[in-house]
Amino acid sequence: MDNRTPIGQVINNEGTTVTLAGWVSARRDHGKLVFLDLRDETGTVQVVISPKSKAAYEAAQDIRDEWVLSVVGTVQKRPESMVNPDSAMGTVEVPAEEIVVLNEAQTPPFPLGTDGYGIDEEARLRYRYLDLRRERLQRNLRLRSELVRRVRQHLFDEGFTEIETPLLTKSTPEGARDFIVPSRLHPGSFFALPQSPQQYKQLLMVGGFEKYFQIARALRDEDVRADRGFEHTQIDMEVAFADQEELRALNEELMITVFEAMGRTIKEKPFPVFTYREAIEKFGADKFDVRDEQEKAAGVLAFAWVVDFPFFEKIEESPSSHKATQGTSSPALRSSEGAKKWTFTHNPFSMPKEEHVEDLLAGNNLEGIIAQQYDLVCNGYEVGGGSVRAHKAEVLRATFRILGYSDDRIQKEFGHMLEAFSFGAPPHGGIAYGVERLTMLLSDETSLREVQAFPQTSSGRTSVVDAPAPVSSAQLEELGLRLRAASKTDQKDEQ
Repeated sequence: MDNRTPIGQVINNEGTTVTLAGWVSARRDHGKLVFLDLRDETGTVQVVISPKSKAAYEAAQDIRDEWVLSVVGTVQKRPESMVNPDSAMGTVEVPAEEIVVLNEAQTPPFPLGTDGYGIDEEARLRYRYLDLRRERLQRNLRLRSELVRRVRQHLFDEGFTEIETPLLTKSTPEGARDFIVPSRLHPGSFFALPQSPQQYKQLLMVGGFEKYFQIARALRDEDVRADRGFEHTQIDMEVAFADQEELRALNEELMITVFEAMGRTIKEKPFPVFTYREAIEKFGADKFDVRDEQEKAAGVLAFAWVVDFPFFEKIEESPSSHKATQGTSSPALRSSEGAKKWTFTHNPFSMPKEEHVEDLLAGNNLEGIIAQQYDLVCNGYEVGGGSVRAHKAEVLRATFRILGYSDDRIQKEFGHMLEAFSFGAPPHGGIAYGVERLTMLLSDETSLREVQAFPQTSSGRTSVVDAPAPVSSAQLEELGLRLRAASKTDQKDEQ
């Protein structure tokens, strides 16, 4: 429709004949006159249909909510007694001269004119394409888009290069289970979907790209919660030749620039810094909210850094246990020797503080080793996390030895990283932000499902398309796979 006028512009077109297109939000029949609220993504306007326009009036008799229409009419002021002072669209209306029904619509399974919170989530996500018509979700996803646009522009202005990294890759230890993808060309072998671009962004540093970022998809097979799902998007960045203070300063500037441009107030600048120990002693957790009640009501953002995390933590697990114990890492990343086992608290690719490098290399004083890791928290959420990375092969090798990896396994799984570091890897560090969590702050939502277009349900299924779902035996055969019946032990474990 080349001559279509966005509904949001009709207020500026009084006396002009316009062609509008959109959905019917409401229909009101007042005897001789029929009123339609017609909306598109830019706004809503009242359409008036009278018997004077015979064809339009006849068409209007059958029109119902959510039908898709094209309307031709001349914009005019509404009578003073009918002006809606709360709406810019309420000052004008469009008497219909022509109506074309572009598509009819069934009655929606739930109302679309509410905020949607009281509607069963499974129903909302089954019909997510209808749920997305809701004003609140339209606003949330546009906020998300604006956030990403402003982040991207700021990083370009700071000299960053946007680079995509593979989705089909090798398992990366990030603390959760991987989603694995069988290879047809290499039977018996599997790709892993990335939990983050961790190894690739470090390899980009070796490749001489000193300021990298991407808006990256990350996939983790972990329990679905209000602020966590199988899929999320992260603002992923890495910088060469920068120490921790420089990295934090760069990221503070990013957050301040973006959020203030989006109209939000930040409580304290520069952001306060707490050590991990101080955070635990003062707040009882390493993510916290330092706002008072008045600041909460006003939507103030209270950013703070948490630094000086322990690199390792000890876990207790019997040698015969095959199940994951509670902790931050997946079973594959735990030491398998004896009762004393160690896991990383954040990221095994991190660098210890300089004064603890010798202890890490020697495997001494593991509980006392502090990593150059940092989290950014805001209003009770961890919104970003990063570290200065290990850029020397001997540091990375020592870390995996502490985690219980044999030298053969280290070479097999991380030999490419060790080899890359041998060719002159620069000191570097980075951070990743959760786009969903940042958008939750902007939209005052408490569930990431309210800021994603097609999220997983709380039971771990994908919106609309009913996934996961069985595949055909022919597909399995082509991949060299077959399913076995679940044993009683498996069924008991699932319970």
